[in-house]
Amino acid sequence: MDEHHLKTLKELSKDSALSQRDLSKRLGLSLGRVNYVLNALLDKGLVKAERFKNSKNKLAYMYHLTPEGIIEKMELTYHFLQRKKKDYDSLGMEIEELRRELEIEAGE
Repeated sequence: MDEHHLKTLKELSKDSALSQRDLSKRLGLSLGRVNYVLNALLDKGLVKAERFKNSKNKLAYMYHLTPEGIIEKMELTYHFLQRKKKDYDSLGMEIEELRRELEIEAGE
């Protein structure tokens, strides 16, 4: 599972009536990639698809997070946050090192 899976779960938790085309626009992913991610989430039992009639008289799907999907979203969010915090800390150390180098060079 990657960041695209997490973002898809987050968007569906906000609005289960999003079409794949809407998800594609919101996530900045191709329609094919959204289809791939949704199918993976469906296969893992993290999302359930339910047919409904939308306002344009076409059958469409609503994508609901299952209880397992909600748990997975929380776990992915936690791991994503840990990864970003590590990146943030590393970047902070790099910035401090560059600042010290500039101070040394400016003092020469």
